[in-house]
Amino acid sequence: MDWPVSVALAQPVPALPTGTGWVFEMKDGHRTLMWRTDGGVRLQARSGRDVTAVWGDLALAGLPLPTGTVLDGEAVIATEDGRISFEAAQARAASSPSRAPLLASRRPAHYIVWDALQLPPPFGDVRARPYRERRAALLDVLSGLPANSPIQAVSATSDRHTALTWYNTLQDQGVEGLVAKHAASPYRAGRSGAWQKIRHAETIDAHVVGYTGPATRPRTLAVQLPDGRTALTRDSPRRSPRGSARSWPPSGQDRRGTAAPGSPTPPFPTE
Repeated sequence: MDWPVSVALAQPVPALPTGTGWVFEMKDGHRTLMWRTDGGVRLQARSGRDVTAVWGDLALAGLPLPTGTVLDGEAVIATEDGRISFEAAQARAASSPSRAPLLASRRPAHYIVWDALQLPPPFGDVRARPYRERRAALLDVLSGLPANSPIQAVSATSDRHTALTWYNTLQDQGVEGLVAKHAASPYRAGRSGAWQKIRHAETIDAHVVGYTGPATRPRTLAVQLPDGRTALTRDSPRRSPRGSARSWPPSGQDRRGTAAPGSPTPPFPTE
């Protein structure tokens, strides 16, 4: 598999799909791919940029992975009280390689994994395999990591009621939405109806290229839009760190990211 790899994207939809064969996952954080190579670990942004220097703590955490592993997931950062801080993740993503280690020492990142593109032998490139097979192989690989590893599998449920409970009860805590994947779907670059997402608000994906104000609490962000234009976000209201953070509640689930039917448990395990 050649670097960088094109990522799979979910199709926005107004409601969760019905019927059989769907698996539901929570969505939040910064899209990041993790490559375990012969020479170490590299981190790739959705755009294809090398962001290893920004997420160096995750690169170190990925060293115990078997060589040849390529994972897809999200980098997230929690505050001291266990709440997800979107501002902290933004600051880290926009930081310089010289400043990123300082931010990492203050607030280490977690890597929430939701898919595998490549796994060590005998698997190899697994993108053409069904999601259910990729998920099972992914969980097996992650089970070999140290117990305190910040690399965790995202929770997944095939129970639509559980997924709706997540979606309806965690909005106030800042959870962005859900992704539904068909269990038979391959990992295909670009948007596909086999991957669908619902969100509480309409958003667009953009790359942060700069900011104004302090790095720990930017007032505005300079973002590059999908059409290539650069725009400034609106001024962020000044809030306390507690009020500006997204919640990272206790998970109450096992390391393999499994949720019981009807459980309101979110997909972000804590250690």
